[in-house]
Amino acid sequence: MHSNRLTLCFVFFLGISIRWCLVNSQYRQNIQDRIEITTPLNSIKRVIEGHYRASLGINPYESDILHESPIHLKFYSFLITNFGQNLPLAFIAADIITALGLYLFSKRYMLQLFIEQELEKHTYAKDSVNQLLKGKDLSLPPLYTVIVFLLNPYTIFNCVACTTSTFSNLVMTWFLVGTIYNNCLLSVVTLALSAFQSFYPLVLISPLYLSFYKGTKSIFKATLVVIAALLAISGLMVLSKEINGGWQFLDETFGFILQVNDQQPNVGVFWYFFMEMFEHFRLLFLWSYQMNVTILYLVPLSIKFRKDPSLLAACFISVITIFKSYPSIGDFALTLALLPSWKHLYNCMQQILISCVTIVVTTILAPILWDLWIYWGTANANFFFGATLAFVTAHIFIVTDISFAYSKREYLLKFGNCRKINGKDAKLVLE
Repeated sequence: MHSNRLTLCFVFFLGISIRWCLVNSQYRQNIQDRIEITTPLNSIKRVIEGHYRASLGINPYESDILHESPIHLKFYSFLITNFGQNLPLAFIAADIITALGLYLFSKRYMLQLFIEQELEKHTYAKDSVNQLLKGKDLSLPPLYTVIVFLLNPYTIFNCVACTTSTFSNLVMTWFLVGTIYNNCLLSVVTLALSAFQSFYPLVLISPLYLSFYKGTKSIFKATLVVIAALLAISGLMVLSKEINGGWQFLDETFGFILQVNDQQPNVGVFWYFFMEMFEHFRLLFLWSYQMNVTILYLVPLSIKFRKDPSLLAACFISVITIFKSYPSIGDFALTLALLPSWKHLYNCMQQILISCVTIVVTTILAPILWDLWIYWGTANANFFFGATLAFVTAHIFIVTDISFAYSKREYLLKFGNCRKINGKDAKLVLE
């Protein structure tokens, strides 16, 4: 335990040091200009421009520059005004708070799993010992979660570029903390802030309900929490309208996200598809894609993971990150940091190594193909899109692998490793 605390302190110190060194290096501007890191939605330059226009009494939503809500613009304006040239310190602090939230979430989640295991152990098959959590699993996954988050190049570059995804990850992380600790106020506020920033997190209402139902065993109380979240989102909407003096911000925030008007390349798949598609098909495929991010997986995943709302929330966060219209590597940093929390599923996962190797290779390859396309002219958009498509596919494999591993582990705990048909050993034959 003592050694884990020393390791944790060292990781926090190392994470802060790396970020501070890069912030004060000559590479900061190059990092900030990378399209894999900065998008029209999370660019700090656009936020600063919006803040400047607002300070002059000009409506920041009259141009196609700012896509943050008035509430979030007020927050970033506060940071810009009070931190000035030291603005990166606020983003470093946000990463540290996020890492702390991930540690608390993972620690509570592993403890919750261990308690459930001990209560249901008498119903498990005798030969399912390999699937059971051990004592060390209560301390190592939270530590690994912090290490993966703070020392992940995705998170580091995202923080150095001062993208607003840093605060999006912070809010999303503390939503997970709020739900697993059954903290109504924290869950409702963080969900409202997250959903009001990018719309897609509205699907997290399902794990919010299931989590509080699991904790309170009361449909009424769980429903009240959902109603409170919807009222909080409505309240933010009205407050933003008062701040902006009208509803014009909706078209530049939610409208911009849903309509995908900017085809600037990123690590997602939206930009290439809509850049190459015939205009008269645009509306059909636009809403097909947006349904894919939101309601398509809502019911199936909620039914599958109804006993594990935390894993359900993580799957929804992964789906949002993969299929959203303007993703960045900073968004993927959070989903990767959560992987150590699913350590109990590793024995049943089959594609994790291939997926991780693919992510590493495409991360290195994508900037090279971008330079060959834009600066050298020896490649084209297909090369860069091929790398981003493989990158996204690898993350899809991770989500599906976790889903299948969850079902397989449940089966093995109940029936064990013995596979028999009519009392005889089953044999798998490929024909």
